[in-house]
Amino acid sequence: MPKMKRKSDLPQKTCATCGRPFVWRRKWAKDWEGVRYCSDKCRAARKSVKA
Repeated sequence: MPKMKRKSDLPQKTCATCGRPFVWRRKWAKDWEGVRYCSDKCRAARKSVKA
């Protein structure tokens, strides 16, 4: 069985909308470089501000 990683050992980014830090998730593994927002709520808020 593979060793578990601690959450503190995972890569971390800052959300472009709210400025809060968020950590890597398995569903973002293929496109981690392209991830800019911590949630759908922040992504939607960013779009509504620009429009």
